[in-house]
Amino acid sequence: MSVPKPGNAQDSAPDLDILGDQVTIHPAGYIQPLPTTHGDQERNLVEHMARFRESPFDFLREVSLHVSGAGWRSYDDVIGQPIFYSGFTENMKNEVLGAPLLRRRVADLARNRVEVEDKQGLFGDEDGRLRRKEKRQEEIKNSINAVAEKMTDNMICKLESKAIIRGAYYMCTQLLTRAYHQGIHVSSEEVLRLRSVAEEAVKKRQSIIFLPCHRSHVDYVSLQIICYRLGIASYISELLGQPKPKENLRDFLSASSVLSLRLGRVDVRFHEPWSLQSFIATQRARVDQASVPASLRDPQSTDSRIRLLRTLGFKVLSDINAVSVVMPTALVGTVLLTLRGRGVGKSEFVRRVDWLSARVRDKGGRVAHFAGAPTEVVVERALEVLGPDLIGTVHDLADTTYYAVDRFQLSFYRNMTIHLFISEALVSASMYTRVKLGGGPDHQRISFEALHDQVLFLSQNQLFRGEFIYPTEGLLHNLEKTLRGLEADEVVLLRRDSSNTITTAELSNIERSRGRENYDFYCFLIWPFIESTWLGAVSLISLTPRTPEQKNTWLNFKQVQHKAQLLGKTLHAQGDLSYFEAVNTETLKHAFELFAEEGIVVLNPSRDPKIPSSIKLASDWTPARDSTTHDIVPTGKLWEFTEMIARSRREGKNRRDGATVSSRVLKLADIVGKDLFASAATPDAQPVIESTQPNRSRKRIEMRARL
Repeated sequence: MSVPKPGNAQDSAPDLDILGDQVTIHPAGYIQPLPTTHGDQERNLVEHMARFRESPFDFLREVSLHVSGAGWRSYDDVIGQPIFYSGFTENMKNEVLGAPLLRRRVADLARNRVEVEDKQGLFGDEDGRLRRKEKRQEEIKNSINAVAEKMTDNMICKLESKAIIRGAYYMCTQLLTRAYHQGIHVSSEEVLRLRSVAEEAVKKRQSIIFLPCHRSHVDYVSLQIICYRLGIASYISELLGQPKPKENLRDFLSASSVLSLRLGRVDVRFHEPWSLQSFIATQRARVDQASVPASLRDPQSTDSRIRLLRTLGFKVLSDINAVSVVMPTALVGTVLLTLRGRGVGKSEFVRRVDWLSARVRDKGGRVAHFAGAPTEVVVERALEVLGPDLIGTVHDLADTTYYAVDRFQLSFYRNMTIHLFISEALVSASMYTRVKLGGGPDHQRISFEALHDQVLFLSQNQLFRGEFIYPTEGLLHNLEKTLRGLEADEVVLLRRDSSNTITTAELSNIERSRGRENYDFYCFLIWPFIESTWLGAVSLISLTPRTPEQKNTWLNFKQVQHKAQLLGKTLHAQGDLSYFEAVNTETLKHAFELFAEEGIVVLNPSRDPKIPSSIKLASDWTPARDSTTHDIVPTGKLWEFTEMIARSRREGKNRRDGATVSSRVLKLADIVGKDLFASAATPDAQPVIESTQPNRSRKRIEMRARL
């Protein structure tokens, strides 16, 4: 595996380290080196923070400074619109309730309700009818306004006392910097840019809306601490407004049960701010210039709003990916999950981490700088953070060997890097349709047309169009750019015609001599996602009706998901499923949503928790059965769809007979389907909708310690 030249950390702006009350400037991507002696470790944990047991007077002095609001702690001279002052709650409620849009909507609701009651004859004859209608309409408006006032009051953070604000800041800082003992790091260049934008927003009477990625409670808590420390007024919004349980102080404290651990540091990065109003105007201008249906040209239509919201969500996620810092734990987790063997020796482990760090920088990503500490030491620290429950170690060997214990938990760290290499991964998996056949280079060579079709199927056309963020230049441009990059890295060999157009692609001889390490790395990144989608497609085969009478039978959706997991566990135990993480509930749920969007299945969702949602195969996707044996026949659209996915699956020992979905897999799926139809929902149940547009929420991620 070649090792590109590492990037120079000094080329970018330095970091600001916020630890307690002290702000320190470090080189970009700085990670504090290990102390030279173990005796100094405890001192480093609380270097800028007094603890009551060790220094009660200093502790009380710090508390008094925050209570009295000395210096920057007063939070009086902030950049931004005034917030957290006496009367803030009432002013906010008056602004919201007095908004013309809300007042018109309340009037419309009241008027519509009065018209309904009028048609029901509730206002009597003509004598006094108009007066009774006006009186009733005013009563309804008052009732709606009361509800709106209560909802608004519940949404407002009622922190009007600066003393409470200062106390909350001090407590959160104490909790966070005890768990993450190296403090909170931000880029000085990004902070200066943020302050400049905030000052400009003040002049225009605008507010800045922060969209944290929200991997954990630490995200928005860190953001609040930074804004308070730097004197910036802030409003924080959940990413894309995903519904989630209401958060409170108790949740944060319970999530901070790791306060006694040394979890390293928190890196917070800010993308360049942009105007939401300008973004909307640009998107509408593109729609006006493009050939699109009339429903998309109306900015008030549902289709137009959904498209705009989806585009906004992709932009936000793309910007978050662009500024995210890849931590050592992510490097370690990614390396372990992209190994072909069971484990890796220590020296090879360190080399791969160095290689991956350089590759991340070459792709425009950000890697936490090691600050002069050897990579071997950084890897050891990352292993300490991840712990033996995730990564195992074997010492009594010629070379200390590390292996993945919990691949599912480690996949969280791998997913922090995959977005940087998604184009290469999709191209590599598409080339694998020929590479897996074996033989010489000529036999493994793939035409550009076949490569294009498979990449289209995996990415923007069907499988992963909602899973990853792709460049906006278009598939053909992105494919050619990716191939040229792989050619420059000596991973693939491209052949061109006389007009310099790419005709074929194959693995280069240099890559083969390296044992396909670079190529395999890209494949191992995407294979778990391909595997989970394949499992979902195979589980759909179990929905094949066993008799003509069962054609219109609706199956319990939760039971279908449960049986899909059971099928996956069985296939994994028998060697037909390579990745156990494909059995995850969320990945299977995402697969079913994809199949519903494609029209492969019809979902009958239920809003009543007592009535389960149901599902069935679409009629034109239902496999046929043999008239004699009654076995499922391996033909039809669903079979071809499953085969298309399987072409890019990782080859295994039990699948080298040439049959992608073997007869034993079909029989196993049929057995699972027998149990489903035995406990089926009522036949001929009418669906609520024939297809569903899934809410493409990102996967919920448990908070894990990050170095």
